[in-house]
Amino acid sequence: MLRYIGKRILHLIPVLLGMTFIVFLIIRAIPGDPAQVILGQQATEEATKALREKLGLDQPWYIQYFDYLKGLLTGDLGESLRTRQPISTEVWPYLAATIELAIFAMIIAVVIGMNAGIISAWFQNSWFDYIAMVIALIGVSMPIFWLGLMEQWTFSLELKWLPTSGREEVRDPVQAITHFYLIDTLIHGRIDQFWVTIKHLILPGVALATIPMAIIARMTRSSMLEVLRSDYIRTARAKGQRMGKVVYKHALKNALIPIITIIGLQTGLLLGGAILTETIFSWPGIGRYIYEAIGFRDYTVIQSGILIVAFMFVMINLVVDILYSAIDSRIKYN
Repeated sequence: MLRYIGKRILHLIPVLLGMTFIVFLIIRAIPGDPAQVILGQQATEEATKALREKLGLDQPWYIQYFDYLKGLLTGDLGESLRTRQPISTEVWPYLAATIELAIFAMIIAVVIGMNAGIISAWFQNSWFDYIAMVIALIGVSMPIFWLGLMEQWTFSLELKWLPTSGREEVRDPVQAITHFYLIDTLIHGRIDQFWVTIKHLILPGVALATIPMAIIARMTRSSMLEVLRSDYIRTARAKGQRMGKVVYKHALKNALIPIITIIGLQTGLLLGGAILTETIFSWPGIGRYIYEAIGFRDYTVIQSGILIVAFMFVMINLVVDILYSAIDSRIKYN
């Protein structure tokens, strides 16, 4: 197993190198000059030229690329062209915010989606099956920005149950240690702040969980239907075992492989594709961080942000591959 993991990590190197090269070229193709954007439209030509030289933007593109790679090999993600702060320290609060939101959303998606799919397969062609699959179809088709706006209008403006946006109360900010606010509030013993943080997570978490929940429900149903028609399930039922035990203990384990695959892919997509949700709910995550960097032509932040998201995506897929052998003993990695 360790040999397999080592080989998979080695295979990541050319993937990440190719990705850095493609992203580097695409970013340079975006119209606009970072030095001009930083100094503003009133800046003189001399000032713009001086800043361009200071940032190394006057160098040929291949020299800039190899300087960037050299920094990556030493663990240096570079400095933001706009704030002049090291990206490795600047990016962590944004990344932690996105990871916290993505985990919260995936817990909602997995718990509701899997159970809806299991019960739909268990009671196939029942009223629950029809309603659950119609809701799942609506969930897959619904635009996230519209759902987010409707949530804000209903639960924040009309019912006043939950906050409209943000991650914390402005008048009572969380003292960040890990930048995972649920953990930080518990470390400080602030149960009141913990519940406030949960309230801030609910609306963006539900909006973000909608599509993964629908996909997981549909995948779980189809996978469970196939397993429930197996001979060993009929044998278990013939021995008098309760249907609940047969479904959750015997059938679910053998239906998990495609479900785990979908959960892994959706988790990776949530980490990198939450820009819309983060923008609607003013969530200070990595998506908004990269989006704002694009506006300022902050090349190093865009490159490093995309590299971090891609790295997490491939690592999640590696974990999923390892889980396969833990779930199904017939799968061996040599």
